[in-house]
Amino acid sequence: MSKEITMYSADWCSDCRRSKRLLDSLDVKYNLVDVEKDPNGAAMVVEITGGPQSIPVIMFSDGTHLVEPSDIDLKAKLVALSII
Repeated sequence: MSKEITMYSADWCSDCRRSKRLLDSLDVKYNLVDVEKDPNGAAMVVEITGGPQSIPVIMFSDGTHLVEPSDIDLKAKLVALSII
């Protein structure tokens, strides 16, 4: 199974920076989409969240996603998917 992760984020977003730090510290590879520079990424976030552009949105290869996850929730998801 693919373990690909895509994070929709922006440089100014403190929650995004926190999630990136966690993924980096766990040596988890991910694709980063800057919603400020990528209109398709911004539209994807609105589609996923149903309206507000809440970021980060982290998409997983099993089709699930987390929106503004805590470090605890993000780490639990990575464990559940056997990524870490």
